[in-house]
Amino acid sequence: MVFGAVYGDVIGSYYEAHCTKDADFEFHKESTFTDDSVLTAAVCRAILNDRSEISVFGVASRAKEYASQYRQYYSYHPHAGFGSMFAAWARDPYAGNVHSYGNGAAMRVVPVGYAYSTLEQTLLQAKASCIATHDHREAIIGTQAVAAAVFLARSGENKDSIRAFLEKKFRYELSVPIADIRASHVFDSRTSYSVPPAIIAFLQSSDYESAVRNAVSLGGDADTQACIAGGIAEAYYKEIPDHIRRFCDMRVDSSIRSVLNEFYEQIVYGRKNER
Repeated sequence: MVFGAVYGDVIGSYYEAHCTKDADFEFHKESTFTDDSVLTAAVCRAILNDRSEISVFGVASRAKEYASQYRQYYSYHPHAGFGSMFAAWARDPYAGNVHSYGNGAAMRVVPVGYAYSTLEQTLLQAKASCIATHDHREAIIGTQAVAAAVFLARSGENKDSIRAFLEKKFRYELSVPIADIRASHVFDSRTSYSVPPAIIAFLQSSDYESAVRNAVSLGGDADTQACIAGGIAEAYYKEIPDHIRRFCDMRVDSSIRSVLNEFYEQIVYGRKNER
């Protein structure tokens, strides 16, 4: 499913403003869903509306479909913590592509990793999901890396294979001990800075919860990094502890839960039934 990403967002939300380096942090009662969850739901809706595959020549056209859902979902939850650049773009129906290198596209791409049957198509769709708001090469690379990690994880690849592919394809260094990263990591939403540690948080985890705890305890962009790590971790481990589901479900808007459930029924569960 894609609840792993949304739950990571919820758990990390409090610690975006109250950074911690302690992986044994408490799940805080003030935690809530943020723009990460809203836009993850928007990607789900875009895929549910049109799951057709594209070629390299169809990326720009498909990007407009994703962009339409981003604007729509922003209008549903305008106070969910959106950045000022994204909000200005979302309110202007005539705005062109934004040349941003932030991690906002990588945080919402997890559903793409579940929806398509080939890695090639996953990478094309990830780019299409990215470029309306983040057409900087750095952001595209990070978004494709997260989508690829989810695709490989849900396809049964082991961590060594996932790491090797991402390092070769995207030139990321993913073998640094997370304790070494944690020592100097700060809040910085730049894709090249924040996405590799989020992937490492998954790679050096033992289960879903430890992946999210690794990401939050970096002391950086906690909700987004936990969203990414949690999304990949669910694809890999195939389960989320019940206590996390209970804690997060009451903090996620019903409209978001609804589209995620629909995505699961039609895309994830539907694929299983096709086999």
